[in-house]
Amino acid sequence: MANSYPRRDQARGLWKINDITKNIKGDGTYPQLGGGTIGLFMGGGTPSITADVDQVRIETSGNATNFGDLAVATFRVGSCGTFTRAFNGGGATPSNTNNIGYCNFNSQGNFSDFGDLTVARDYISASSNNVRSMWAGGYTPSQSDVIDFITPTTIGNATDFGNLIAGKYGGTQISNSTRTLYLGGYESPAPRDAINFWEISSTGNAVDFGDLIEASLYTSSVGSTTRACKMGATTPSDSDTIESVQFGTLGNGTDFGNLISARYMAKGAVSNGTKGLLGGGTPAPADPTAIIDEITISTRGNATDFGDLTSACKEGNSAGASNGHGGLQEFQPRPLELYSPTGKVVPSGVGVGDIGVSGGGYSGSGYLDSMAFIQISTLGNATDFGTLSYGRQSQGGMSSTTRGMFNSGSSPATVSDVDYITFSAKGNASNFGDLTTYRRGNTAFSNSTRGIVGGGYNGSSRINNIDYFTIATLGNGTDFGDMTESKTSYGAMSNGTRGCMGGGRTPSTSNVIEYITMASTGNGTDFGDLSLARWMGEGNAGSSTRGLFAGGTSPSTNVIDYITIASTGNATDFGDLTVAKSYQAVGSNNTRCTFGGGHPTTNVIDYVTVASTGNAIDFGDMTSSRYTPGGVSNGHGGLSS
Repeated sequence: MANSYPRRDQARGLWKINDITKNIKGDGTYPQLGGGTIGLFMGGGTPSITADVDQVRIETSGNATNFGDLAVATFRVGSCGTFTRAFNGGGATPSNTNNIGYCNFNSQGNFSDFGDLTVARDYISASSNNVRSMWAGGYTPSQSDVIDFITPTTIGNATDFGNLIAGKYGGTQISNSTRTLYLGGYESPAPRDAINFWEISSTGNAVDFGDLIEASLYTSSVGSTTRACKMGATTPSDSDTIESVQFGTLGNGTDFGNLISARYMAKGAVSNGTKGLLGGGTPAPADPTAIIDEITISTRGNATDFGDLTSACKEGNSAGASNGHGGLQEFQPRPLELYSPTGKVVPSGVGVGDIGVSGGGYSGSGYLDSMAFIQISTLGNATDFGTLSYGRQSQGGMSSTTRGMFNSGSSPATVSDVDYITFSAKGNASNFGDLTTYRRGNTAFSNSTRGIVGGGYNGSSRINNIDYFTIATLGNGTDFGDMTESKTSYGAMSNGTRGCMGGGRTPSTSNVIEYITMASTGNGTDFGDLSLARWMGEGNAGSSTRGLFAGGTSPSTNVIDYITIASTGNATDFGDLTVAKSYQAVGSNNTRCTFGGGHPTTNVIDYVTVASTGNAIDFGDMTSSRYTPGGVSNGHGGLSS
């Protein structure tokens, strides 16, 4: 594909500057700054503790050269980097320390004092994106579960972030721009294979991600924007194993390849998002090595020789930091389809966001786990997005500008978990947390901060419970209050302040509309009535002023009603769907609403313009025929920006 942008060094005048702006902000195709290439290997403890800092240029190969010195000779330290700064924190001098030091990658020289960690500890790990640098675990001299963070553009002490699932030390930590993984480590009485993870933009405790192939201690890791690779370990014997996991998908480690030689205590690892390097380590029988191994992160295979450190003293739990790793993706080239399902920067917010994603459903022969997306402002068929964690139907969807969430529904297993996706990245869903109780046939709606789930069937009866989630923070649902009716399969929407729920099965067919105030907690209040009683499925649709209730079964109908969300009163006729159907996936960009799939089983997608009244028009087709899918979008009327 030919480049449509001018090179920066050829940009002269307003016209070319505008072209650059368009390609950065509009098309997402401009290869921005970055691909940072400096890797630093620092500290170490064999034969004595050292303050030496080596440097390499990651995109080349060859031996390391001297960069400068740490502020204090340290080993068993945790190190990480942003575009501009390298950090080392904790470790032993030989006593435990809480010191954080920093330097500028582009200015060779010594480290300076930054501040302190909340707890002095060694055998600690670290990672970063460009907004936060984080340290986790360690030995105090007991196993620590503490996660600390700093804002790397400032100077000062670390702040408590939360806790690992259990106290451990000697594990390894790696981040992409949104998520941090903590892999392996010693948790009494033995090394463990557990992988913990947390979202960097929030604060809170780590949750389970999956398991490594082998229990690992004294290991290291490198990563791209999508993949993390664990390298070397004590298992308890020395290991040459390289494993990989995908950041966006909860799951276990898979085999990647092997190091040049088995080793442990190799904590110095650096990457530029494409290539990963591991420096030093101790192969049996405890003789330190200066070897630097090299892998290509996107391609499974064995490591090859890159060069050597300046001395083998980097063996003893030295550390590594770089200024171009996978956590710094916003300044790396943006290949089409890598960060965006459309191949462009994804706009988000009310009236701007344009991505609608449907997930799950029932095909008539089985539960589906597939997700597909559309651009709501266009016309055309849906495109594959990824998969849910398992096949399901009859689940509600809720979303902010950045995240979409699919609740538990009907599946072969009775589960209450909630999946989430990131609109800006195609890929499989990950676990968010759990509802307060199992339910299927629930409906959901949201504003920019809260997702709300009401009603459903718990396996023995219909319920009126309402749960809420804070969308930006992974975790379980919290009780909000109760609906006026215990029911399933109703329609719902919000304008950001108020959420409205109408119709459904109690098990008789209902025409009742009720509402809640989303910022508070409490029970539902009567709003008015639909034009006819019906149960319509798990759809929610609307703009910031109007809510739509489309189709349903009473018996099967094509009627679309609308309400003005900010007022109360009975619904008014809007028009008709192209066919009578219920149980649809619904999305909105505040101007247009789409209705995809439905029962009788169909792949048809309809749309209407919310501000007008009139009949629906054909939009295109879903990737397969289905009913009771969930639907989310990043521009619906409940969002504030």
